[in-house]
Parts: sequence; C-alpha cells; structure tokens
Amino acid sequence: MAGVADKFKSIVGFLTSGFENRDEDLWDQMANEMDEYPVSDNLALEPMYSSKQHQTPASNVVSHPGFKGYEVVVSEPRSYEESVSIVKQLKEKKTVILNLHLLDKEQAMRIVDFLCGATHALNGNQQKIGDSVFIFTPNNVSLSSESQKSKFIRDALWNQPQ
Repeated sequence: MAGVADKFKSIVGFLTSGFENRDEDLWDQMANEMDEYPVSDNLALEPMYSSKQHQTPASNVVSHPGFKGYEVVVSEPRSYEESVSIVKQLKEKKTVILNLHLLDKEQAMRIVDFLCGATHALNGNQQKIGDSVFIFTPNNVSLSSESQKSKFIRDALWNQPQ
C-alpha cells in the first residue's frame, strides 16, 4: 500500500511542480530585468533578448497534384465534326461556352443535340444562355440560373418610380 501512495505522491508532485509559490512579486522581477539594460536618455541601447520571427504553422491543406484549376473554353465550331473535340474538352473537366452563330440552323441543332447527350452521359450540365449561345459544364461545376419570374420580380422591385 505504501508503494501506491508513494507513486501517487510522485505523480501529484510532478503535476504541481510548476505551480509553486514565488518569493518575488511579478513587478519586482520586471524592475530587476529593467536594471540590466544599458540606457542612454531613457532609451535601451542593447536589449538582452533576441527576437525570433514568428513562423506560421504548416498548413494542412495539400494541393491536388493533377488539379490545374477550372478552365473555360469558348468554342465557335464551323462544322459538325468539331463536336467530338468539344466532348473531349468536357471529359477533361473544362467548361465549354458554345457559340453557334457561324452555322446554319440544322447543323447547330445537330451539334447541340450531340453535346447535350454527351454532357448528360458525363453527368454534366447544359443551359442556353443566349441566342445560339450555350454553356456545357462537367460534373464538377454546377450551373444556377434565374427564372423569368424571379427576373420580373427583381426588375419590378428595383425599377420602381421614386
């Protein structure tokens, strides 16, 4: 039993050793330290301490080695055959803005249908953003749009006569 009590006392003594009472007051210690500095006209000449630059802790964020950032490609195809290269860009996780103003209506519809099917197969998103202008995004980019009703409400609120 004495062995357990001795062990307990040694543990408690170790844990409380930093909390011993000090004989000097904190202000007295600071005053004693101030007497050690050489001064001239109340200015310290050479401090007894050395300054260390504060180092920021290492970040836990690690960049992905293959991530190059998000890329947006503007494509203006001149024929249906270029739609295959646009699908390759989607497979490479690039967002494609498709401007079809150079094509006739029939070829433009074929390209849009083909790209909508490919985008759906890749779990991406597509949306018409203008007259003969579309956006196709891979699955890591989401699209959000404002409905016509919300546009009307916004315009009605902000364009009120004063």
